[in-house]
Amino acid sequence: MSKSAIADVSTAAGPGREAEVLDLVPALTIVSHPLAQRAGERCLLDTVAAGRELNLSRNAPDFTRPGRALGAPLNDPFVSRRPIRFTAGPEGRVRLVIEPGGTPVIADTPIERSIEFTAEEVAAGIPLALAERVVVLLHLFERATERATERMIDAADSLKMVGASPGIRRVRSAIERLTDLPVPVLIRGETGTGKELVARAIHDRSSRRNASFVSVNLGAIPRELAAAELFGSTKGAFTSATRDREGLFRTAHGGTLFLDEVGEAPPEVQVMLLRVLETGELYPVGADVPVQTQVRLIAATDANLEQQIRDGRFKAPLLHRLAGYEVRIPPLRERREDIGPLFYHFAREELEAIGEAHRLAPEDPYARPWLPAPIAAQLVRYAWPGNIRQLRNVTRQLVIDSRGLAQLRLDPQLAEELAMPARGTPARDTAARMPTSPTTPPRRKPSEVTEHELLEVLRACAWDLKAAADRLRIPRPSIYDLIDKSTSIRTAGDLGAEEITTCFRACDGDLDAMVAQLQVSKRALSRRIKELGLVPRT
Repeated sequence: MSKSAIADVSTAAGPGREAEVLDLVPALTIVSHPLAQRAGERCLLDTVAAGRELNLSRNAPDFTRPGRALGAPLNDPFVSRRPIRFTAGPEGRVRLVIEPGGTPVIADTPIERSIEFTAEEVAAGIPLALAERVVVLLHLFERATERATERMIDAADSLKMVGASPGIRRVRSAIERLTDLPVPVLIRGETGTGKELVARAIHDRSSRRNASFVSVNLGAIPRELAAAELFGSTKGAFTSATRDREGLFRTAHGGTLFLDEVGEAPPEVQVMLLRVLETGELYPVGADVPVQTQVRLIAATDANLEQQIRDGRFKAPLLHRLAGYEVRIPPLRERREDIGPLFYHFAREELEAIGEAHRLAPEDPYARPWLPAPIAAQLVRYAWPGNIRQLRNVTRQLVIDSRGLAQLRLDPQLAEELAMPARGTPARDTAARMPTSPTTPPRRKPSEVTEHELLEVLRACAWDLKAAADRLRIPRPSIYDLIDKSTSIRTAGDLGAEEITTCFRACDGDLDAMVAQLQVSKRALSRRIKELGLVPRT
């Protein structure tokens, strides 16, 4: 089993630090429950890891909040007292057996009697819908000592970071290590993972917490104004400089300056940043005399700076200076046990705004859950290319679309998008069991589609995935699996912000032209463009 499947974040190792030894056990984490506060509670399957059986029913075992000693069983009246049995199989497999008359279980499709999940499937995480009411995620969990977990929860409360996955725990641990150190920090992570939230947390726990925290997105500043914006300028330094300008470095004096999308810094700005980091001095544009500055610099990027260095677009000495300490934030698809708590966190904010917070705490235990199990399972399976920012937006859309309703409803267009499974999630194809109509061509097995044929059909269909699946005569979910397995086809989620922005400018915002150039799904690319704040031409 690959390490990438089970370890979802790392921090830069310093001198003398030893590599962590991962102690992995299967676990069940509640994704959704009629009582929203149950989301995130976990049950470790230690007995399964030890080769014995674990029985899951309405009354046992207890699910506990990470770091807490006491828990409770599922306690849903529609979950049977007859247990669902989990046992260990060969080569890391986990077998699930349903007793006759027991709780119905859906894992993509209904489980008739029993099913065996591979080690790769368990590592990727499998949502299990119980009685169409409760969704639990079967996954691997890195066991931590109780003391470390308690520190993690305390940090979660103070840092306002939702989630208890090993990846987010490492991020919190990295922040705690930095509290009394003035070193520059480089935060790496995909778009939407919460890099500014981490930067603010580092500032708030440092000795500079009472001074300014100044945030600037270098990708949003015109290149010709970037130097003056950061370092200030003197009157007459350029045509529009009608007065002296202080600049963001001096605004943040004594505090923290957060440079988001640092990979977008123009060459001249990179030189000036390097000087500030090396000497603590800056030259305002047009000035001959340096100005001393005392600023904690935190930079962030979703770009591959090493590749930019090889391409001659980023200076290696600057990277080495910025990365006094690196914090890597995991993408949401690699911390899927956190999706349920994050969804309910955002949903609570939206429901409180419209006066419907009662949806999350129903008085009737027999009432239908506000978050239907099929939607909860889709949220966990989805790849989330826009990460937490995208999850927040989807949650808001779901809540507003379902305003006044006892249950969330899923807009057909959003349902279509969420049908794409998370990358790395092995899918169980049911095409062979689907009946075929005598008036339509029979379905093909996805394994019959070659990579060359897939690419040709995608191009012929202008990267419309539904049309391509229909032409190939395969189920639509299968085309996502084929794309994911391909070594030559990318998805919109693979594209970095820099590549999308560059293409957007080159194509003058023409979405069809961008699709032709980038060769990705138009619908998914359109959403990525909106997440980046770009407005395509209509």
